[in-house]
Amino acid sequence: MNNCIFCQLEKSKILIENDLALCFNDQYPVTSGHSLIIPKRHVQSFFELTIDERSAMFELLELKKIELQDKDKLITGFNLGVNDGSDAGQTIMHCHIHLIPRRKGDMKNPRGGVRGVIPEKQSY
Repeated sequence: MNNCIFCQLEKSKILIENDLALCFNDQYPVTSGHSLIIPKRHVQSFFELTIDERSAMFELLELKKIELQDKDKLITGFNLGVNDGSDAGQTIMHCHIHLIPRRKGDMKNPRGGVRGVIPEKQSY
C-alpha cells in the first residue's frame, strides 16, 4: 500500500526479520523496548493472516522477548496486544502485534493488564 507507513518502513529501522515478518521499535513506546511485529504483506486484520504469517510473527515475538530480557534484567513480564479494527483502537491499518516489556513498579497496580483498555473493567 502506497500510503501505509509500515509498508514504507525504512530498512534501517528493522531490528529483526524473517521471510514473512519483521520487528521494529514502536515510535510512541509505552515502555522502554516496546516493539511492533508486523507481516511483510499488507493486511489490516490479524484474522486475515495466513498460518505461515502468524507463525513467522510469533517466531519474531519470541526472539525479541529473549533479546529484551537478555539486555534488561529488570524486565519481569510482557503485555502482548493486537488492536484489530478502529473500534478496538487500531490507528495504523496494517496488522501489528505490540510487545510491551514490563518492569516491577512501572505502574501502581498492573492487575488486570490488557483489561485496562476499558479502565473500569481492569480491576475485578
